[in-house]
Amino acid sequence: MISSSFSSQTQTHTPAPRRTSIKLNTTDNLITQLHYLCNQKRLKEAIQILNQIERPPASVYSTLIQLCCQNRALNEGKTVHKRMRYSGFLPGIVISNRLLDMYAKCGSLSDAQKVFDEMSEKDLCSWNTLISGYTKLGMLKEAKKLFDEMPERDNFSWTAMISGYVRFDKPKEALELYRMQEMSLLSKLNKFTVSSVLAASAAMGCLIIGKEIHGRITRAGLDFDDVVWSALMDMYGKCGSIDEARSVFDKLVDRDIVAWTAMIDRYFKDCRREEGFELFRQLMKSGIWPNEFTFAGVLNACAAAAAEEIGKQVHGYMTRVYFNPLSFAASALVHMYSKCGNVENAKRVFNGMPQPDLVSWTSLITGYAQNGQPDEALEYFELLLKSNTKPDHITFVGVLSACTHAGLVDKGLEYFHSIKDIHGLTHTADHYACIIDLLARSGRFQEAENIISKMPMKPDKFLWASLLGGCRIHGNLELAEKAAKALFEIEPENPATYVTMANIYASAGRWDEVAKIRRSMDDKGVVKKPGLSWIEVKREIHVFLVGDTSHPKSKEIHEFLGKLSKRMREEGYVPDTNFVLHDVEEEQKEQNLSYHSEKLAVAFGIISTPPGTPLKVFKNLRTCVDCHNAIKYISKIVNRKITVRDSSRFHCFEDGNCSCRDYW
Repeated sequence: MISSSFSSQTQTHTPAPRRTSIKLNTTDNLITQLHYLCNQKRLKEAIQILNQIERPPASVYSTLIQLCCQNRALNEGKTVHKRMRYSGFLPGIVISNRLLDMYAKCGSLSDAQKVFDEMSEKDLCSWNTLISGYTKLGMLKEAKKLFDEMPERDNFSWTAMISGYVRFDKPKEALELYRMQEMSLLSKLNKFTVSSVLAASAAMGCLIIGKEIHGRITRAGLDFDDVVWSALMDMYGKCGSIDEARSVFDKLVDRDIVAWTAMIDRYFKDCRREEGFELFRQLMKSGIWPNEFTFAGVLNACAAAAAEEIGKQVHGYMTRVYFNPLSFAASALVHMYSKCGNVENAKRVFNGMPQPDLVSWTSLITGYAQNGQPDEALEYFELLLKSNTKPDHITFVGVLSACTHAGLVDKGLEYFHSIKDIHGLTHTADHYACIIDLLARSGRFQEAENIISKMPMKPDKFLWASLLGGCRIHGNLELAEKAAKALFEIEPENPATYVTMANIYASAGRWDEVAKIRRSMDDKGVVKKPGLSWIEVKREIHVFLVGDTSHPKSKEIHEFLGKLSKRMREEGYVPDTNFVLHDVEEEQKEQNLSYHSEKLAVAFGIISTPPGTPLKVFKNLRTCVDCHNAIKYISKIVNRKITVRDSSRFHCFEDGNCSCRDYW
């Protein structure tokens, strides 16, 4: 009995507390494991542990939701939220706000709105989190509705709405909201709100409003903050007040590379290239390392200005500090060399890129096309296709240009049709302008007119100008008048149309029509753009106008051209006076041709450099037929390689021939 009684007591009293102890330890261990896994960022394993805990505490849900938010793990976040509902856990305002933040940052605004609507209690953080989520996705109507319903607002609320309007190109609404904020929070401006408002002013180009905000933030004591200084600099630059932008830049205490790059780019965008290059030189001496954005900006400016020497210096610096061959600074190098006519260097940089991007492929293709090497351009296009790189609209402009410069009409038409039929792209206005240029230069006007009549968009000025250029080559007066009429309607102030038509009439001997064109130009105040050529000798740019006598070596240049003209005639050169716009004697026409700006630049280059030195001349207009013919003779007589880049392409003259094969 005693034994039985003892046994009974042991069974009824001893095991119960031991089972309770094991259960508590198991739950605690699971929670500990879960937190450990969260610290290790092992989210999926942590969620598996969550499913083993019968009633997880608030700390578990809080930790898991925060990790889902950090990893933008929407599906896992929904799983945790669902488990929360299933377990009967009622979240407080802190965990509800974390759920809101998680859904908003994961881009699921419908779930975020549902959580928000179900919250029995909301604080300012709740409203701000949802508004910020909406603004970041561009759902500005929804954000503004919430903003208007808020019981109270702080600086974050205003900044979220204002920056949202700025980010999605609604600067007017941003400035209107700022006006409301000024009235509501007179002395509580912060740098983030102000930066957004300045960005809105910059987007609208409102210098007056920008200056007003500048004065406002100065009075508020925010003007010494670098974030604000940078926003001010950007605003002044985009509003066209670059000197004030520079003044702000100079006041920056800790200029980072972003500020340097922005200021340098602003000079380039304002066509103040020398100041941009000079500021870049100062950056080189400052001890701050340029980044790929800095290099790309400077190289693109070199490309636009054909400043190859500066581009080479930048390339040298990039090589010394080691630049990433996969960056778009490498692409900018290919672009710069191509635009400067040095396709060999462009190819060298291109070949050094492990994976050339589409910009690099396109730059090289276009470079070959413009430098009179269409076969190489088309060869690289075929290599592009084999590399599984998908060409875009711009690539095909380069391909069609290569066909145009080489007179490959049928090949060009094949590529033109492949844009849509094979590559699934839509023909752009540029593609149509290229194909009309190709057909018109070849005298295939009927085909050109057929394509124009079937275009899905209205022909633009570039297409009509291409057609007019072809008419000039082949003397198609009737079609030229049609193209000119369209151009006069689109851009009546452009002198190129008047000059081209005058050339066509002059070539046909219709001097009365030439006189009408001149009177029309006078009546409308249209002034012919003067021919301008320049050459760099010993790192100094020398600029020449037609008939220029202002250069210090003008006398020597004209004397040399006189001797050269005699030698050229002995070699068979005959001046082409067909397009001289003066109804005067032939001898006077020839005299006028003798002093075109590119001839003056070439002559100066020859007398200022050692024998055999290659020359590179740049011209702002299309080189004329006579100058093109003359420079072929000059290259043979003086035994020089002479490169002339006119408004459309490079002409490489060597031993009496031109790379364009007289087709331009």
